[in-house]
Amino acid sequence: MSKSGSEDFKWILNLSLKMLEKYPLCDHCLGRQFALLGFGVDNRERGKSIKMLLTMSAHKMALSEEASVKKKGISILKLLAARGSFKVASDLLKRMRRRVGKEEVCFLCGGTFEKIQSIIDRVLESLREYEFESFLVGIKLPPEVEEREDEFRAEFNVQYGENIKNEFSRIIGREISQRLNKTVDYMKPQIVVLVNPFTEEVNLQVNSLFIAGRYRKILRGIPQSKWICRKCRGKGCARCGWTGKMYPESVEELIAKPVLEMTLGEGTSFHAAGREDRDARMLGRGRPFIIEVKRPKKRNVDLKELEKAINDYAKGKVKVLNLRFVNKEDVRKLKGMECAQKIYRVIVRFNREVTDEELEKLERELTGATIRQRTPTRVLHRRSDRMREKHIYETKIKRLSRNSIEMRIRCQGGLYVKELVTGDNGRTDPSVSKIIGATAEPIELDVLNVLTGR
Repeated sequence: MSKSGSEDFKWILNLSLKMLEKYPLCDHCLGRQFALLGFGVDNRERGKSIKMLLTMSAHKMALSEEASVKKKGISILKLLAARGSFKVASDLLKRMRRRVGKEEVCFLCGGTFEKIQSIIDRVLESLREYEFESFLVGIKLPPEVEEREDEFRAEFNVQYGENIKNEFSRIIGREISQRLNKTVDYMKPQIVVLVNPFTEEVNLQVNSLFIAGRYRKILRGIPQSKWICRKCRGKGCARCGWTGKMYPESVEELIAKPVLEMTLGEGTSFHAAGREDRDARMLGRGRPFIIEVKRPKKRNVDLKELEKAINDYAKGKVKVLNLRFVNKEDVRKLKGMECAQKIYRVIVRFNREVTDEELEKLERELTGATIRQRTPTRVLHRRSDRMREKHIYETKIKRLSRNSIEMRIRCQGGLYVKELVTGDNGRTDPSVSKIIGATAEPIELDVLNVLTGR
């Protein structure tokens, strides 16, 4: 061993001895102070090795003929037995018929590492009913524990150690990974295991499961999302028939019930690329949506089977298609689709007969038009009152009777089609009513397609 290597070796032993002279330390907590030195050895083994070398050195001193050296060796063995809880040192003292002092509890962890296995067993039990492939362990410590270690590291100028949080996280994470054959994921874990080793409290942050698809709404009169009663705010009252809801069902609820039954989730959030009115159908390829399942116990669901379950449950009302697993980032992308082009079909009835020339004019003026719309009167209670500009790319008109037509409109998402027809007392301009010069009323409205490119 080189002189430099010998000095480094002595430095580790001397520093460890100084630490033990002042504080009792378990194998984990002593070894952790030198965690960055060496490779492939855990802190417990590192701490044991340091204590073994100190014990061997002290034993040699205790066998010395020189009284002062002998006394110092025995003193170090007693230190290692009591403050290091090191059995080899205790056994040596017993063989030498020396008094062995009472073992002291580790200053840094308070003996918590000694019961790490029971903590791991509790974590594994809490995970038992959840399906997951990836996880991450988070450690929560009492503030005084972190402060104590910070002061300790500052006192001894620890430069090659790691903090106690990292060690707890690594040990627990390694056991979960090995015993359950799961992967540690630092970026997007399906479950985050939050552990307080000192109270043995275990909490699971079960990240949501996201399932995307498209839905068709075949029946009118169903809102997209659950519509809470405005009077009782969901508590139940005479107005809502004590249901807490304005309408008995919604697209969201019709899809969510089979999803929750199959995933054993605790709740859902429904995200969609825009929304159609309650009395409008959503046809064609359907509207893109993502259903977010909160705290699912089952993740490995058969999407074909789920699709069938939803369509059987919502038969004649809603149909889903093209289900697939996605992630949280896709929700943000979906929200960006709200302005995607949409194709509408609306049946319009006028209060008088309209001529072919008027219809030709209407088709011409509403193709390539920019529509200025102030927030419609009917939604002012839930949307801010502001002006919006929306573009119509193409309008096609078909006469149905002397005073009714079918309009097909390909436009920018977010256009209020009913108000495009009525004008909403001048809040939408131009409008069908204004261009024709007659009162126009939307009779039926359907969304034929949402053009997202997918």
